Amino acid sequence: MVEEGPKLYTNKPKKAQLKQSGKESAAAAPPSSAAAASYAMGSQPRPPPPTPPKESFARRYKFLWPLLLTANLGVGAYLFMRTTKKDKTITEEEDSQAVSSTPVSTTVTTTTTATEKPVPVPIITEPVKPREPIPEDQQRELYKWILEEKRKIKPKDREERKRLDEEKAILKQFIRAKSLPPI
Repeated sequence: MVEEGPKLYTNKPKKAQLKQSGKESAAAAPPSSAAAASYAMGSQPRPPPPTPPKESFARRYKFLWPLLLTANLGVGAYLFMRTTKKDKTITEEEDSQAVSSTPVSTTVTTTTTATEKPVPVPIITEPVKPREPIPEDQQRELYKWILEEKRKIKPKDREERKRLDEEKAILKQFIRAKSLPPI
C-alpha cells in the first residue's frame, strides 16, 4: 500500500464533499490495487469549486462610504450654521428693539396723546430704612483687621508699596483717634 501525502487545494472543499468523494472512490475501486484506486480518482469528475466567501456589506459598498460621510458632514454643518444664524438674528432683533423702543415710544406718545393716554407704569420703591450706626469698638476692630490684611500683601513695585503705606497710615490714624467718623 502506498500512502498518499496531504493534498493541497487552491480552493479547499468542504468536509461533506470530501466524505462523499471518499465513499465513491472506495466503492469504485477495491483496496487491494493502489493503481486502480489512483486511476479511479482521476476518472471521477471533480466537484465544482466552492463559491468564494461572501464579502461583508462594508466591503461590498466601499465606494459609498466617502459619499455617505460627505453628506453627513454637510447636513451637520448646515444644521450648525442654521442654529447660530437664528441666535444672531434673535439677539440683533432684541438689540434693535431695545434701541428703537425708546425713540418710538416717544413719537407714539406725542401723536396719540389726543386719542389715547398711555398707561403710567407704577414704580414701586421701598423707602430707605436708616440703619443703626456701628459702635466704635466694632469699627476699631474692623480697621485693625483691614490693617492686618494690608500688612500681608506683598507689593510688586515702589508705587504699590507707597500706596499701601499711605493706606496703612490712614488706618492707624483711625485706630488711634478718640472718636471715629460714622460709617
